[in-house]
Amino acid sequence: MCLAIPALITEKKSDNLATAEILGVTREVALDLTPQAGVGDFVLVHAGFAIEVVDADYAKETIELVKQLEDVAV
Repeated sequence: MCLAIPALITEKKSDNLATAEILGVTREVALDLTPQAGVGDFVLVHAGFAIEVVDADYAKETIELVKQLEDVAV
């Protein structure tokens, strides 16, 4: 099973790269599969690639679910 995490694009760079914030951590992600993504967009990230642009409400709801899993795992 694959898991993709919502991330907020904070900076778009050259060569289809972007900086994204994922659960408080900043990462570089590839936009090869989502070249339409821009600063302020939420994307699903899997293996360093933004694989889909998603609605902000969906992204925030998913982030809250991921945070709840963290509490259960402790």
